Amino acid sequence: MGKNQKSVREAALDVIAAVEKNQSYSNLLLNSVIEKNELPSKDIGLLTELTYGTIQRKLTLDYYLAPFIKGKLDEWVRHLLRLSLYQIVYLDRIPDRAVLHEAVEIAKKRGHKGISGLVNGVLRSIQRKGIPSLEEIKDPIERVSIETSHPFWLVKRWEEQFGLDKTREMCEMNQVAPKQTARVNTTKLTREELIHNLSGIGVEVKASPVTEEAVQTLRGNLVKTDAYRNGELTIQDESSMLVAHALELEKNMKVLDACAAPGGKTTHIAELLGGTGEVHALDLHKHKVRMIDENASRLDLSNIFTATLDSRKAGEKFERESFDRILVDAPCSGLGVLRRKPDIKYAKKEADLHSLQKIQLDILSSVAPLLQKGGILVYSTCTVDKNENEGTVRSFLSDHPEFEPYHLKNLPETVHPFIEGNELQVFPQDFGGDGFYISCFIKKGL
Repeated sequence: MGKNQKSVREAALDVIAAVEKNQSYSNLLLNSVIEKNELPSKDIGLLTELTYGTIQRKLTLDYYLAPFIKGKLDEWVRHLLRLSLYQIVYLDRIPDRAVLHEAVEIAKKRGHKGISGLVNGVLRSIQRKGIPSLEEIKDPIERVSIETSHPFWLVKRWEEQFGLDKTREMCEMNQVAPKQTARVNTTKLTREELIHNLSGIGVEVKASPVTEEAVQTLRGNLVKTDAYRNGELTIQDESSMLVAHALELEKNMKVLDACAAPGGKTTHIAELLGGTGEVHALDLHKHKVRMIDENASRLDLSNIFTATLDSRKAGEKFERESFDRILVDAPCSGLGVLRRKPDIKYAKKEADLHSLQKIQLDILSSVAPLLQKGGILVYSTCTVDKNENEGTVRSFLSDHPEFEPYHLKNLPETVHPFIEGNELQVFPQDFGGDGFYISCFIKKGL
């Protein structure tokens, strides 16, 4: 290790502290720390595990630490204790003595002798006495909250909406690292051809049982392959791939993707159109629109047209009734992707969900006049919340009598059990994908 190069645990501590202090996204910070410290690939896996694991299980770790901590701690010391305890409790392959030794060394380096003594004392006490039992928590909602490290308000809200069993299953699934899945660019090759080509370079994938153009990674990283660089695949969650199918696309259609970045669904729509028609992709931020353009270019899709625009102003750019299909993949609370962004669950407040609904309804109302009669509008979110999903849909339909619910029928058989009329709510535990909601409407008049 170079003189200024940090150990993996120090780097993890930096990410954890920055996420908490700046409400930054863990996935973005992690990537920048990996680049900055030029970590060898063998350390990247451990850094990811330590960072995500410690953040993911924060409330559980605090419950375990509570009996051993007296008085106030500096935040970085608390992060260090959580990080160390995470390794002791959840990682078998790291000996406790190695965890203790490094924790004390980091404490000495960042603090003073008193702090290193405190860290050593707390961790040794836990080794001697063991962690407190979760059985002592009698309230079932609090028990799920602490056991699975989800805020109490969220567990309570989900329990009221979906029942305790479904809530517990979802919270437990949110602790499991997501598998890498990808969508085959069917304008270039078949799924079977991609699987065959990848096996030749030591990357193992299998056909997804969820959708016919998806693969699941068993070994290796698809982003590092020529197949990715050459535009033969897109990294995308299987739940997210259902959205483009819900649009019931036909060749030469004109489609609006109102909240498009980073372009996973945009490019999927373009591929399903077989390079025909037009896909107009909007996003509020210029740098995000650039990401859509880069993805379209990598995948060799020439039927995508991007614009930096608030979709609430789409009526200023496009003619009324000029689209065959419209997708509103709305800004949402993201409660369906907590496995990928564990920090979200601590940053969100219940009030945030209500303020988001106004934005969702504004976008839907703004794009509604742009859809031609007989056209399909799909509303989707990567969240699990009845008010944000069904509530938004009910409000939209009551304000827009020119629309009516349209039965979801173009989706893979795998998800048929989860469809209720024009709505689909996928939970993370249903088939291991993200939590996702899709709703479909048709414009009357034909």
